[in-house]
Amino acid sequence: MENQTTLIEVLNDLIEINHDRVVGYDKAIEQTQDVDIDLKAIFATMASNSKKYAAELAEEVNKLGGEPAEGTTNRGKVYRVWMDIKKAFATNDRQAILTSCEFGESAAQSAYDEALASDAEISATLRILILAQKDSLQTDQTIIKKYTDLHKAANA
Repeated sequence: MENQTTLIEVLNDLIEINHDRVVGYDKAIEQTQDVDIDLKAIFATMASNSKKYAAELAEEVNKLGGEPAEGTTNRGKVYRVWMDIKKAFATNDRQAILTSCEFGESAAQSAYDEALASDAEISATLRILILAQKDSLQTDQTIIKKYTDLHKAANA
């Protein structure tokens, strides 16, 4: 039972980081200038992916008899980054938004790394789900990094 509780906590942490991503990318969409249609589309896709990941993880928490997290992170862990990132969006600056998103994606990777390294006994099926989500988030991080680098090069 103790392991099940630990696993539920690990999954809820991942649910919360995905909720943070949704809030962060929704804010990024709101603050991104209308001419940056490319960024708005990317951010919308990333927010949508996180909604899907949170739902998948919530289903697993339900299977374990737990209560899925509903909010965003608030425990002071590294993944609180998305909450701080929203401040950077106030500038409406493409570079600042991309840099903040890149930092947030690093925090998401850290959250998934922590989950996979936790003491919780994670079944093979659940580990595959977590790894698949982590891999997808890594792709998102790479996309954001490329956009950041391109924008820096174009403005150098």
